[in-house]
Amino acid sequence: MKSFYITDSGRVRSHNEDSVTIVKNQTGEHLMIVADGMGGHRAGEVASSMVVTHLGTRFSNLSTIGTKFDAVNWLNENINTINTNIIKYTEENPEATGMGTTVVLALLTNEFLIFGNIGDSTGYVFKNQKLHQITKPHTLVNLLVEAGELSEEEAKNHPKKNVLMKALGTESKQVLDIFDVDPDVDAIMLCSDGLTNMLTKEQVEKVLLENIDIEEKLIKIIKKCNARGGTDNVSIAYLLKDGE
Repeated sequence: MKSFYITDSGRVRSHNEDSVTIVKNQTGEHLMIVADGMGGHRAGEVASSMVVTHLGTRFSNLSTIGTKFDAVNWLNENINTINTNIIKYTEENPEATGMGTTVVLALLTNEFLIFGNIGDSTGYVFKNQKLHQITKPHTLVNLLVEAGELSEEEAKNHPKKNVLMKALGTESKQVLDIFDVDPDVDAIMLCSDGLTNMLTKEQVEKVLLENIDIEEKLIKIIKKCNARGGTDNVSIAYLLKDGE
């Protein structure tokens, strides 16, 4: 397998509130994470870093995640610990009021592939030369789309398209949306909404199909986001299953 991850502050934001990583545990199982922080006084980057550091450290120290059931329990237990830690940090640091973060993750073993998310960062699989979205965003606009009150076209330019309905640090208990996916895929990609707000799925697909290294592909996607305005931080994690 071959993997690469990258984050960029974009062209408008003064600093980067995203955090991203890909880690392996002792038996070579993979955990991919993208977190997109929010909050003033650099609190967003504190929140997103708490997600990546906590999950990444604990996963890399595991011999194995175990069964799919074990994996889901482990993820939710750790997500709730992180959520509690974010809330505690906010209580102890009033200047960080409003601090929180999204999270999207993918956990790949020889037996299964599961995705989890809270917020509007997105998880995809790449299969048969197509990018397939797995996770669903926890946004007001997406709720309206699912309720039939908005079309997908109307949702794209809705003034409240970035209003989150769910994020770590906003409520005392959090549960990941879990997606059980057939592990027979060519690649896995996670990204923050800095990418999905700038490029269409088809535009990303086109770059992923180019005959260049993973690193070059992700850098090219970042450059395309920035060329379109770069209004947000952009983070991408990519794992190619059949890579060397």
